[in-house]
Amino acid sequence: MAKERAISKEAARLIALAEVNDALAGGSSLRASLQRVLQLLDRRDSVVCSAVTLLNPDSGLLHVEASEGLTPEGRSARYAIGEGVTGRVVESGKPVIVPRVSKEPTFLNRARRKNLDRRDISFICVPIKTRKKPVGALSIDLPFENGRDYQGYVRVLDVVASMIAQAIRVNHLVDAERQRLVDENVHLRGELKQRYDFSNIVGTSRPMQQVYAQVAQVAGANTTVLVRGESGTGKELIAHALHYSSPRAKKPFIKVSCAALPDSLIESELFGYEKGAFTGAQGRKKGRFELADGGTLFLDEIGALNPSTQVKLLRVLQEREFERLGGTEPVKVNVRLIAASNADLEKAIAAGTFRADLHYRLNVFAIFVPPLRERKTDVLLLADHFLDRYAVEHGKHVKRISTPAIDMLMTYHWPGNVRELENAIERAVLVCDGSVIHAHDLPPSLQTGEATGTVMSLSLTDAVDAYEKDLIEDALKATRGNRGKAATLLQSTDRIVSYKVKKYGIDCGRYQREPPTSRST
Repeated sequence: MAKERAISKEAARLIALAEVNDALAGGSSLRASLQRVLQLLDRRDSVVCSAVTLLNPDSGLLHVEASEGLTPEGRSARYAIGEGVTGRVVESGKPVIVPRVSKEPTFLNRARRKNLDRRDISFICVPIKTRKKPVGALSIDLPFENGRDYQGYVRVLDVVASMIAQAIRVNHLVDAERQRLVDENVHLRGELKQRYDFSNIVGTSRPMQQVYAQVAQVAGANTTVLVRGESGTGKELIAHALHYSSPRAKKPFIKVSCAALPDSLIESELFGYEKGAFTGAQGRKKGRFELADGGTLFLDEIGALNPSTQVKLLRVLQEREFERLGGTEPVKVNVRLIAASNADLEKAIAAGTFRADLHYRLNVFAIFVPPLRERKTDVLLLADHFLDRYAVEHGKHVKRISTPAIDMLMTYHWPGNVRELENAIERAVLVCDGSVIHAHDLPPSLQTGEATGTVMSLSLTDAVDAYEKDLIEDALKATRGNRGKAATLLQSTDRIVSYKVKKYGIDCGRYQREPPTSRST
């Protein structure tokens, strides 16, 4: 019979520990999980009161994190390490048993047990350790009984304390990861704001100065903006600048390319859908408008929207609400809309493919981004910008662009605008085998008269002479006009270099006044 009672008691302990484990793994907050653990202990052993006391690493004091049976004053109690029985347990890392607290002078009762004055209490306190270092204590008060198995209670509480320690460690890891993600998010948003600040957009030409002025005028407002311009002019960059220079900068910036989505998907992508709205709709999905709530939605290539989507978009702009696909409840959103188009919307209206009323709603504040051929003074600034970027990205030591290559960049008409210039410079950086981009490093489209509209009538001899002159000038720039050093760089002789300098009419004194890495103009 005694053996059966012992087995039954052990089984009850295992069941209790399993319940404690479930409580700590339940996914609630740490404090709620600890509270549930104490409730389980109280239910099992008729505990008078119990508490989990944790160390605050900032203040160095112990505080009650969770409790059962304590007064409000008790729950707000604080202990120094080594102070009272609980403080000694945390300091030593060893459990303490006080069979009768009335006979223990070090028992402070700072936690103010509700029932302490009515009957004598037994107090058991065990340390909570993470990585073998005490970070708190688990304590229970039991009614005093002669012959009570205190060591049995200590063994059970040690196991519970170990479970609590693991939960605390996991909670700290989660908090640290959450804080890391918050810090990373703040850092990335800061980088985005710095990257897309309109003051960092490259270009000082008069047409771009007008664009900057318009961006500055409208950035702080909630006004709908229509950005117009040819493909490759940087309309998305302007949209980013508007968002990250606005009060909405800390909220989402959501981009949708209307031309990239088929008509069958565009509505569900913009407005979302309810479960069962169509075959395959297994659950509710938020659309881009909802994802952009509080921030900015950028609709690129707005002219590609189909007529039915144009109607729904018009309603959102007018009412600031919409219905998900398959839904009946209106969804209100606070979104700033920026649209962009490289198409002639006026012609589309005349052709009946774009709604005039939608155009009026979008065209509240229009910004026209000029093509690169109308801002030729920005070509060199942009080329330098892309050269620096891709030299770093591809690990190349390319420092500058030669004079003939500059001439080619300046005379080309750039039908692909800034995007084409960027691609041309990236290609040149990749194929360049030195520190200078030469004319032959540029894409063939820039070297073909038919493509550029600037037919060149150089003979083979003239082309070779021009290339030779370019190489000599580069060497003289690198050596500050020193012919002997230039000859060494070219693996030639001083006599030959001097002859070529005279033949091509090169002024060596000019390069003596220039730093070795300066750009020729």
